[in-house]
Amino acid sequence: MRERTFGFTIALIVFLADQLAKWFVSGPLHLQEVAQITILPIFNFTWTENNGISLGLFNATTEVGRWMLVGVTSAIAVAVAVWIGRERHRWDQAALGMILGGALGNILDRVRHGYVVDFADLHFGAFRPFLVFNVGDAAISIGVVILLLRAFLMRGEEPKESVENA
Repeated sequence: MRERTFGFTIALIVFLADQLAKWFVSGPLHLQEVAQITILPIFNFTWTENNGISLGLFNATTEVGRWMLVGVTSAIAVAVAVWIGRERHRWDQAALGMILGGALGNILDRVRHGYVVDFADLHFGAFRPFLVFNVGDAAISIGVVILLLRAFLMRGEEPKESVENA
């Protein structure tokens, strides 16, 4: 049983970090009222209410759309949780945990507020390589990249680091 908890522990850590960061920018920093705070010349906290998913896709501006998006993303989160429970390799468990934790943080926002709180704004002058994002979004993206890299780089090989061997 212990070997299956690793991914869920990562998910919990990501979820808590995501919610803590969102609380910090909306509570003590009052970012919603001030709209933007410059942290570094290339990084701001910028208040954004995201009604869609990544890259503004599936923008849910109605209550029906909002709850459909909650339902679809919740179903995906359940599938990821099942996958974590079946996964034997730590790297994959960690990546899936990052995806699950980020997804749960965004689902909770959508349920509580009707939108996802985004605030991290990386930019180089006017060039923005990413849309404004949050901790959960970053964790989801990193988790997906880890899964893709492992799928392409470890193809045909039995990974050496499995949960039973760790």
